[in-house]
Amino acid sequence: VGQLLLVAGSGSPVAGLSGPALVEAYATRPGLLALLEANAFLLAALCAASRRPGWAAVPLAAIVLGEALRAHPEPYTPEIGTALTLVHLTATTLWTGGLLHVLRTRWRWRHDAAAGRELLTRYARPAALLFAAITATGVCSTLRRLPLAEVFTSGYGRVLLAKLVLVLIVSGLALVARGRLRREAAVPGAATRPARAELVALAAVVLVSAVLTAVPLPPAPL
Repeated sequence: VGQLLLVAGSGSPVAGLSGPALVEAYATRPGLLALLEANAFLLAALCAASRRPGWAAVPLAAIVLGEALRAHPEPYTPEIGTALTLVHLTATTLWTGGLLHVLRTRWRWRHDAAAGRELLTRYARPAALLFAAITATGVCSTLRRLPLAEVFTSGYGRVLLAKLVLVLIVSGLALVARGRLRREAAVPGAATRPARAELVALAAVVLVSAVLTAVPLPPAPL
């Protein structure tokens, strides 16, 4: 719903609350995709509460695909832009969701420090690959969409810079958590606090990314 308001208000949720703006958004491709994503979120929640929670993966995958189609694909090669965004969002989802699952499981296994340490170690290896995929696709997408001259002068560029700062914070927290993981044999749970902070920062990255997809790109130079 928040994403739909951002689309309707061209980046401003307050403007999106206007009745005409919201109705007009339904007639646009981004607005229709945002509406479908909101319905997919509801369906995923219903699946998660049912006897077959695994079915929630289907509407969640549809949400990622919808975002990839909606999030500013370049007009000259939209298939490349969509593919980059699809990989970027999938890697971000797996990183964030995987870390949340690991931290929840470590809490349940808090009486077995060795098992919790092994779980976080196994997560850290694919997380590094996911971070590489996020970085590569993010850089490629940015270079395709935004001229460097517009980074500091456009609204899209400033939101992008905020996201970059958050990603750097996440990277630093991840490195701290991995470093403390080596000390967990002597200090059980040493990596838990920076890993939790990493999860909070990742949630902020996801939130800023959602805003970024609704902020209009600066006009292309003539």
